[in-house]
Amino acid sequence: MKRYPFEYDHSRPFLKQAGDWIADVFYDILPEAGFELRDEQIYMAYQLERAFAQKQTIFAEAGVGTGKTLVYLLYAIVYARYTRKPAIIACADESLIEQLAKPEGDLAKLARHVGLTIDARMAKSADRYLCLAKLGQVPFDDEDSNLYRGVRDELPRFVHQYEAMQSFHAYGDRKQYPHLNDQQWDKISWDSFQDCFSCEQRHRCGQTLSREHYRKSSDLIICSHDFYMEHVWTYEGRKREGQLPLLPDHCAVVFDEGHLLESAAQKALTYSLKHSVFEELICRLTKGEIRESLAVLIDEAIDRSESMFHTLTSHCEDIPGSERKRIVLGKPLLEEVRLFRQVIEAIEEELVFESELYTLNDYQLRIVEEHLETIQKALSLFQNSEALISWATETEDGLTLVIMPRAVKEVFRERVFALDIPVVFSSATLSVDGSFDYIAGILGADHYVSFSTQSPYDYSNQMEVLVPEWAHGASLEEKMRAAVSLLNRTEGRALILFNGKEELLRFKELLPSYPECADMRFWFEGDAEISHLIRYFQRDEASVLCALSLWEGLDIPGPSLSNVIIWSLPFPPQDPVFMAKREAAESPYDEVDLPYMLLRLQQGIGRLIRSREDRGIVAILSEEIHRDALLRQAIEALLPQGVPLQTLELRS
Repeated sequence: MKRYPFEYDHSRPFLKQAGDWIADVFYDILPEAGFELRDEQIYMAYQLERAFAQKQTIFAEAGVGTGKTLVYLLYAIVYARYTRKPAIIACADESLIEQLAKPEGDLAKLARHVGLTIDARMAKSADRYLCLAKLGQVPFDDEDSNLYRGVRDELPRFVHQYEAMQSFHAYGDRKQYPHLNDQQWDKISWDSFQDCFSCEQRHRCGQTLSREHYRKSSDLIICSHDFYMEHVWTYEGRKREGQLPLLPDHCAVVFDEGHLLESAAQKALTYSLKHSVFEELICRLTKGEIRESLAVLIDEAIDRSESMFHTLTSHCEDIPGSERKRIVLGKPLLEEVRLFRQVIEAIEEELVFESELYTLNDYQLRIVEEHLETIQKALSLFQNSEALISWATETEDGLTLVIMPRAVKEVFRERVFALDIPVVFSSATLSVDGSFDYIAGILGADHYVSFSTQSPYDYSNQMEVLVPEWAHGASLEEKMRAAVSLLNRTEGRALILFNGKEELLRFKELLPSYPECADMRFWFEGDAEISHLIRYFQRDEASVLCALSLWEGLDIPGPSLSNVIIWSLPFPPQDPVFMAKREAAESPYDEVDLPYMLLRLQQGIGRLIRSREDRGIVAILSEEIHRDALLRQAIEALLPQGVPLQTLELRS
């Protein structure tokens, strides 16, 4: 394979030559293939040339239809070949990864029309893979046992064999089990409490084999924000354990839908603690010959852990509409944390002596020491309530304590921006009132360049935004009748965006009561793997897709998506994360709730028009718009120029 798609002259700067070739792609090659020449795309290309040449952090705000994905892909590919290291493309979630890499996606378009052979491999998060240990633990009397038996029967032969593997193929990806709904998948997929280090099947695990595959990519590695931040957060720890980092050395990173990166970073930096997991971990030390003093401390640590979680139970409060429990810190709980940390510290000191005696397995000892250090970090953060957000969740085997840092900027400064590589943030919504200071501030980007380009579409002639007028305050019955009326107007062909799982399930429950929709096909997020649902929706033109997570990134041009129904304004939920943000703000509504809602709403509206030929309606089923003049003004301000907010009268 030819290294560069142009003749490289070593006497001239590489990126200048790459930029000239990319300009030819947009001015000549793609228009000859039927693509539209876009000034916004050319402008973005010149901005990225500068950022890559100077290894800068750049905030690239480009409206819908500017073709920003093709721009950053071309620069990432040629730069990867120049440096002989892959570039990382980090997308907001797994469904966006699939859209980028699908047969008709942007990578396929480049390969076909530009004549490139692109080595792009996907690095998916661990929870997107089947866990062989959990699959083996599903009881035979489970209500879905036949489904799981089918999954076992379809496993590659080498999974069940213990001789050296002659060949293998990728398996275990969530995408390969579209017939399982999310609850069924959760029973057999990896979760944060699985200890892969001690798993006897780890070297035959689909997740492990996929890592061996994507590490060898020469051009691009495509992953989620969550996965990239997990790589950043676990980099040093994995090296100490003798493990390879999740991602190999890379030459650049692009964060697509970069405005969502803060929440992904917080999620990746989260600690989850559970008594049963700690007990199983610490008891590993008793499998070797240990001194009596250490054995006594292990028993004490188990008692302290159990006591701490028992006390935690009495310090939890339910949050209406949330599975997360609010933790009310008090002296009894903090004292239990102190005592638990004290005994862990004593065990860590004892392990120093044990390591010198060589009576414990060195590999297992390193794993236990790393886990104990992690627990210490988490509980230290827990004792400093001003620096954390914490909550608890109830599961079948007990309470889980979740600890998340409030700020992530220091991690970004030290482990992303300090790498001396180009870092690209791309999205249609990165700035606030024309300034990038807000996102730069929360991410710790002290030095950056930025630019904005508008969408080239004629929204005033392509889009209508409707707000129904309510007779009874937007009751559930009214909203159902409004949705049914709107669906009949476009004969399906709609995306319905919900702001919570309860909303979606209630709609799904009531839908059979409306015979007007009896002939329409509905797809519901959670009933199958999300990328398959998107594909079904796109291919079945008159169908309806009901979703929670597709406010960003969904790209379906054409008549399949002619109607976006926003079930309610997407204000942030009442959960500990946003409670903490509100408590830290002087004006919680203006600083937290309203900006979050407007950004998400703008992204949701942006799902409708994806090409110059698209036409359609957006309906916002909100009662607040009619009674809050300032809210209405804020929503009107984010609509595309020339698109008014129109009142829709509903027939009785």
